[in-house]
Amino acid sequence: MTKNSHDSLTIGEVARRSGATVATIRFYESKGLVHSGRTVGGTRVFARHALRRVSMVRLGVQLGIPLADIATAFESLPVDRAPSREQWQTISSAWNAQVEERIRTLAAMRAKLTDCIGCGCLSLGTCSLLNPDDALGDEGPGPQRVLRV
Repeated sequence: MTKNSHDSLTIGEVARRSGATVATIRFYESKGLVHSGRTVGGTRVFARHALRRVSMVRLGVQLGIPLADIATAFESLPVDRAPSREQWQTISSAWNAQVEERIRTLAAMRAKLTDCIGCGCLSLGTCSLLNPDDALGDEGPGPQRVLRV
């Protein structure tokens, strides 16, 4: 890729325009989420469509989508151009389903927060009623009642 002010951006320009840091862009590149080329002088440059990919990654991260899931979704995307509207709709639909599941899980956890969480502490008055003799400890460490949604 050669540097052309109309079709490529430096890493600083990608960072400034996307709102991500240069270090974040490098990290995304190390994970294969964005791709760069080099100028004859060795400067890292990104195609303009890298802005769309960086924005998609940032949105996914803000939604709580694990980077591994973002990378999997990106496997179907072309690396030489911006994703099409249809490709973005496919990804966003899948992410929407993950967000909806996360909302259901968080709502169930919120409803249990005022109750015994099954952590094994037996220090709350309700623990002797909801988790007598730390029976939930047999199911593993941590807040078993909250994790079981």
